[in-house]
Amino acid sequence: MSTTEARSRGRVLDARIPDGPIETKWRRWLDAHQLVGPRNRPHHRIIVVGTGLAGASCAASLGAQGFQVDSFCFQDTPRRAHSIAAQGGINAAKDFANEGDAVKRLFYDTVKGGDFRSREANVWRLAEVSTSIIDQAVAQGVPFNREYGGQLATRSFGGVLVRRTFYSRGQTGQQLLLGAYSALQHQVAEGNVTVHHRHEMLDVVLIDGQARGIIARNLVTGEIERHVADCVVLASGGYSNVFYLSTNAMGSNVTAAWKATRKGALFANPCYTQIHPTCIPQSGEYQSKLTLMSESLRNDGRIWVPRDPNETREPGDIPEEERYYFLEERYPAFGNLAPRDIASRAAKVACDQGLGVGGTKRGVYLDFRDEIERQGRAAIEGKYLNLFQMYQRITGDDPFEKPMMIYPAPHYTMGGLWVDYELQTTIPGLFAIGEANFSDHGANRLGASALMQALADGYFIAPHTVMHRLATTPKDEVDDSHEAFAEAEEGVTRLLDRFLSTTGTKAPQTIHRELGEIMLDKCGMLRTAEGLTTAIEEIRGIRERFWDELRVDGRADEHNPSLEYAGRLHDFVELAELMCEDALRREESCGGHFRGEHETEDGEAQRDDERFATATAWEYPEEGLRPDGGFTPHDEPLTFNEVQLATRSYK
Repeated sequence: MSTTEARSRGRVLDARIPDGPIETKWRRWLDAHQLVGPRNRPHHRIIVVGTGLAGASCAASLGAQGFQVDSFCFQDTPRRAHSIAAQGGINAAKDFANEGDAVKRLFYDTVKGGDFRSREANVWRLAEVSTSIIDQAVAQGVPFNREYGGQLATRSFGGVLVRRTFYSRGQTGQQLLLGAYSALQHQVAEGNVTVHHRHEMLDVVLIDGQARGIIARNLVTGEIERHVADCVVLASGGYSNVFYLSTNAMGSNVTAAWKATRKGALFANPCYTQIHPTCIPQSGEYQSKLTLMSESLRNDGRIWVPRDPNETREPGDIPEEERYYFLEERYPAFGNLAPRDIASRAAKVACDQGLGVGGTKRGVYLDFRDEIERQGRAAIEGKYLNLFQMYQRITGDDPFEKPMMIYPAPHYTMGGLWVDYELQTTIPGLFAIGEANFSDHGANRLGASALMQALADGYFIAPHTVMHRLATTPKDEVDDSHEAFAEAEEGVTRLLDRFLSTTGTKAPQTIHRELGEIMLDKCGMLRTAEGLTTAIEEIRGIRERFWDELRVDGRADEHNPSLEYAGRLHDFVELAELMCEDALRREESCGGHFRGEHETEDGEAQRDDERFATATAWEYPEEGLRPDGGFTPHDEPLTFNEVQLATRSYK
């Protein structure tokens, strides 16, 4: 295997990418990887943290291979993982629409969509295994939409010119998660998987520098537990809730990944965050989350604002010539299906120009009038009925009668734990899959690719790479009496006690809202050196005042949501500082990272490939964060042999 290395301040990152043509790298790796014999697999224990699509599919697959698996989720059932909220679909290069789609086209669209900031070998593998995901899901009974003749239906998503997105109305994530959950429960019944509900990972345990277990808290009783394993897999999702208001479930957090970062795992590209263009706008200060409206709606909905900033008429009364279809005019080739980062910025620009609609003037219309007339109401209902119903329940407006009102909102994070080709972090034996890692989407994820990556990692990649790790690593017997477990548990207990001993007056939610406002304003859709520098100072101020201002009620030995929130917020505050540091250091615009100082004359992102065709992985200071920070960056150069670096154009 060849080595892709990066050196920065002495640190070497080895991506362990196989030799040979990109088309055969994964097949060659599979042919050469080591196996654990079936009779020996029950003697190995693996921990999987998270039960979303990545975690549930990984735990089920490892259990089916014969390993003993401990699966952890903080919800009361794996079915409540945030993957259930995914709406629009899942990509796969099966070309059912007979348009000439192929693995190479999906690969290229993904690399281009990520603004040429992803690792080619990982993206090719993702595109290659995408076709198997659909076969797996159909075999499980996932009810994908079908054409009249019975063939699976597909539709387009942003940033592509083919129909490769398979879907189940507007609830694709829910149906795929039920499929993964059924596979998981099968392994529970077989005795291969144990699911620990209402448990939160609070530390990873290292022995001789290798991941050998976790410390978890039972969220019902407050008991601190030690769990031993030969490998640990983190499938704990992303960190959009650092913005406070996001489309993520309110419990979604970065704690598992951040605890690994504090133990030495590098955190890559934290500034790569995605603001989704189609969400229901915020309606008041009282809100604690935002609601996603699927990108699939942009297949049939047209996005526009009135050309007159003083317009007061109802949208249906505004004639066609007085409507500004800004995506269609600016990006005629892709129109309303421009990639998410571009569509979101365009909506922000329109609102900044005074053309926004709604009471806050931070909204644009998503109008289905033309397609309802062309296709008929029944056809639109067949594709979007549950989404239309959800919108009407929330806003009181019927999208069949009046355009939806939408505005961008934090939704997904492309950054995450740095992993090599085998999805292993810089801590041996610690793997990160799905949204918890950084590997596949570069600076912007295309729509319907999150589910693709989660299930590719969980069903078809991690089960092999984890087995290879076990087969090539001597098995040292360890139990939870080891001093490393005692030290980790003591650290967890000490931190919980500190939370409960605070004497401030602010609830965790209050501090979180303050942090989120800073992040959205200065590290959101538009970033500048001045704004990021100010944000870092303000976040360090929050960090400095944190222990004096925080108030946490209750006890540690009971169900205590306030204590849970405080712990997650503590990690978000540190992560927020790193996000701004990363955004400030990356002096270019690419994908979802848009620096105001680096844009073309027509307002598009201006990359700097000479300096920043890299993945930046950050190291947490061993002695802990100083008042002035202390994170250390390490750059992995990104090489492009299959695609030619070029300015993205969707016009």
